Amino acid sequence: MSVRGGIEGLPVEISEKLLCLFSTEVSAEEDRYVIEVPRQEVETGDIDPDEIYRVALISRESEGGETEASTAQPQPQAQAQTQTAPSEPQPPVDVGETRYVEIEDIGKQGDGIARVERGYVIIVPGADVGERVKIEVTEVKSNFAVGEIIEETF
Repeated sequence: MSVRGGIEGLPVEISEKLLCLFSTEVSAEEDRYVIEVPRQEVETGDIDPDEIYRVALISRESEGGETEASTAQPQPQAQAQTQTAPSEPQPPVDVGETRYVEIEDIGKQGDGIARVERGYVIIVPGADVGERVKIEVTEVKSNFAVGEIIEETF
């Protein structure tokens, strides 16, 4: 199952197997270009540095206000999903869960906006664009969550 989104008016499928979502730059190194994976994605996530992943890049210039991001998915697939998927995607976070997030935008009311799996939004009051913070999820809705900063920098 996947979630439909839109980039520049085009429908986009975002896999529920999305392991991480973060902003990064593409840098040139001699005969190749490099996308760096933040250390915390390996240390706190499902990323294994010895695996091979598929990477998708999403432009900062999309109509939906999304920012450039890299997503990783292992290939080949290690296990088939054995659970039946619910009729609608469930939020990828739970109340009380702690997460490491990067603030990508500022909302209309001045709160920080982070995006996690499948582009799910977490609103982080008191955070600024570019900050990387550890949060505790305090409220979960179908299309967004609210998180409280518990550690300023990680």
